[in-house]
Amino acid sequence: MIEIIRAKTRIGLNKRFARQGFCSGCPRLPKPGSARRPSGLNSRVKFLHDMKTGYLIDMDGVIYRENHLIPGASEFVRTLNATGTPFLFLTNNSAPTPEDLAVRLKHLGIGGLTSRHFYTSALNTADFLSETHEGCTVFVIGEGGLLAALHERKIANDAIQPSYVVVGEGGPTMEKLSKAHECIERGARLLATNPDNWCPVSNDRTRPGAGATAAFLEASTGRRAYYLGKPNGYMFHRARRKLAESALLELDHVVMIGDTMETDIRGAVEAGMQAFLVLSGSTRLEEIGDYVYQPTRVLQSVADLTDEIQTGKASDRLNSPAFNDKGFHRDKSGYRHQTDILALHKPRPRPAMTK
Repeated sequence: MIEIIRAKTRIGLNKRFARQGFCSGCPRLPKPGSARRPSGLNSRVKFLHDMKTGYLIDMDGVIYRENHLIPGASEFVRTLNATGTPFLFLTNNSAPTPEDLAVRLKHLGIGGLTSRHFYTSALNTADFLSETHEGCTVFVIGEGGLLAALHERKIANDAIQPSYVVVGEGGPTMEKLSKAHECIERGARLLATNPDNWCPVSNDRTRPGAGATAAFLEASTGRRAYYLGKPNGYMFHRARRKLAESALLELDHVVMIGDTMETDIRGAVEAGMQAFLVLSGSTRLEEIGDYVYQPTRVLQSVADLTDEIQTGKASDRLNSPAFNDKGFHRDKSGYRHQTDILALHKPRPRPAMTK
């Protein structure tokens, strides 16, 4: 019944747009000469608001930090639901299932979400393998979310002669690492769910990520891993497709909202999407200029977008107190993310057995 109402509503809007000088085939685009695209930040956002826009939303640092919601996040999600705005939470964390994430947000105070609102790097990995290598087998280092995603796609676990060693968050015992090492030596390819070496869990604490485990196996075997998840374009391609399917229509624009330049913003830019950076997570304002790629907009938090989604009026990105706020920062040495750029070159030689 709800889908029938949505369909009738779209038909009614199409007729109204046609009467107002819009093409009947493309109801959201004006006929040549009948309207001009507005200029200026407020006008650009108003233009996007009039068109159908969907949102891909990072979670850690954008919606919550550790076990606390970021101020304004609950109202932001509630507004997305109330206005019927398509959205999808996008996370590199392969450990939880979508159902786990829905329950976690419910406990934090955000209800009304189901598994369809989440897309994890574990689901992305399962999609990738089922689409590119039908009938493959895997040896997995990871937790429930990754195992469940692979099982749902009927990708069998194989500890003898797997096609791939798949690395996610959690579970890297020395026994499993040794087994994975042997599988790679026998010809298995190394695949990581995401490139995160470490991830922040609070203002003064981090946790190791899948990229760190993959780096261990790269060092021990001399083989390069392929990294899925953000910023890999396949993650954004599949997420955009899933978002459009849940919205039941083709979206005019997709916006990525994230707190990390290396994954959220880079991936969105390379996928041709708009990228909104929030300063409620791991990036400080003074660090943004260090990157060649730049976010479309910089906001204090997702709370800046709540009124905008309701009314179409742009929030002011220049007078936010966040621009003088130190925010979260940890002077942690080393790269946060592994990258597969060097995979375009010859594999590096295997290091010596001993120093």
